[in-house]
Amino acid sequence: MSTATATATATATATAAVTATAAVTATFLSEVTAVVRTAGLILLDRFTPHARGVSLEEVVAEIHANDDAVLDVLREPLLQARPGSQWAEDELAGGALPAGEWWVVDPAEGNINHVHGMSDWAVTATLVRDNHPVLTVVHLPLTGDTYTAVAGGGAHLNGHPLKVSAKADLGAALIGTGQAKPGEDEATFRRIGDSVTAMLVNGLVVRVSVPATMQLIHVAAGRMDAFWQFSDVRSGLVAGALLVAEAGGTVTDLAGEAWSTASRDFLAAAPGLHQATLDILQPIA
Repeated sequence: MSTATATATATATATAAVTATAAVTATFLSEVTAVVRTAGLILLDRFTPHARGVSLEEVVAEIHANDDAVLDVLREPLLQARPGSQWAEDELAGGALPAGEWWVVDPAEGNINHVHGMSDWAVTATLVRDNHPVLTVVHLPLTGDTYTAVAGGGAHLNGHPLKVSAKADLGAALIGTGQAKPGEDEATFRRIGDSVTAMLVNGLVVRVSVPATMQLIHVAAGRMDAFWQFSDVRSGLVAGALLVAEAGGTVTDLAGEAWSTASRDFLAAAPGLHQATLDILQPIA
């Protein structure tokens, strides 16, 4: 075999391997998407345009009922779709996971909005490998929109590529933050307040809302320019972190280091705004 023939054969073999890997990934992503969309139908069926529950106990009961109804549809199919993967049980937990692949799932991301008859809610499923998200699906049942991302494969909305904002002037930026979960400590609440004030002074408009994922999909799509949060709650960040990164954004902690589930806080921004945003938030963090 000539050198040219050997080179051509090796190239063809490598190309075939990449193509086969891409096909497997596409099939896996399709499987996960189908599972998440099926779960979304259940959550959609439970939705009402009015608030459900008056007392705290009643509201909490409605939230738990949503979770219980949807988790049954998500857990086993996702675990079967990825043999050897594990399930992160507590959706409000933060911090690093043990080594390996873990499903970080929120059966009703924005559950508090759902039970109050509001539209900002979704179903999310993210595969995290060694504390970094590698595949995610975010489905919005009310609109039928599905956001997907695979590490190294880009971010998409209904199959169309996403790209973050091209802005470089913080004074022209729409930026956002929010509360990660009920019962945060007072110091965190004060940091949130101080950071919102600082961004109101330096940005154009600041959006404060929940859940994080519903703001991060806007950052990934270039509709918003940055999002920060003083929290390590995994389920609210992993999906959006991968979507923004794969759409060309910069995702770090508030020390400017690369973000992972082990990070204590979070910033996702258009590249042209990341450093300016970080400069304002670092002293507060």
